Amino acid sequence: MHLVDSHCHLDFFDDDEKKAIIDRATHAGLGEVVTIGTRLSNARQQIGITDYTTDHLSVWCTIGTHPEYVMDEPFCSVDRIVELTNHPKVIGIGETGLDYFYGKQEAFERQKESFENHIRASQQTGLPVCIHARDADDDIAKILKRETEKGGRFPFLIHCFTSSMKLAETVLDLGGYISISGIITFKKAQDLRDIVLHLPQDKILVETDSPYLAPVPFRGKRNEPAYVYQTAEFMAKLLAVDFETFKKQTTDNFHRLFKKASFKR
Repeated sequence: MHLVDSHCHLDFFDDDEKKAIIDRATHAGLGEVVTIGTRLSNARQQIGITDYTTDHLSVWCTIGTHPEYVMDEPFCSVDRIVELTNHPKVIGIGETGLDYFYGKQEAFERQKESFENHIRASQQTGLPVCIHARDADDDIAKILKRETEKGGRFPFLIHCFTSSMKLAETVLDLGGYISISGIITFKKAQDLRDIVLHLPQDKILVETDSPYLAPVPFRGKRNEPAYVYQTAEFMAKLLAVDFETFKKQTTDNFHRLFKKASFKR
């Protein structure tokens, strides 16, 4: 059973590097990676990265605008998002969400509007929303609940989860998934480890968020999809499950959420 890096940013690597990165990911036992959109204006370039798919590793993508860029980008209309999801390699929407670490109230209000439109595109297409949550747990929860009540349930995950158990419970109550990055391996991440121990294993995905947040023992270096192996291995030990079992579980979870992905050896 192969591993999946459910969230990376291959567009942050030079073209000359991408093939080597894919080769190393394949050697590490990955079968699929998802390169995540951060600017809707770059969606076509993001889709182009899926051409790095090989006989042994599928490269998928999502399209959307990251909350940090909503003031720089043309506003994301639901129709435009939906239109771009027609490509067969676009398997998700985002990343979107809320980030209150930087910025002003004007930007936060724009983030909320953008987040809502990404969700509504998900409700139309059935594709999962990849959600970024930073210092905004309460508003994330409010929007998830409100949009579910208004338009019905939609598939989603909180990526690179570092939020509270309260938000995790809201996510699970709404049928969402939680993706864990290399942060789980950091010495000061005990709160996150405690939360993960209480998560249902059929709702967990793994990711790198590369080129950021390399797991131990690579912390401080540039991250890449191959390093999802270290995160998965650490989590299997944390959860006291066999590594092969954990690989199968997280890959099955990925395909249950990202139904459009169809990996073939």
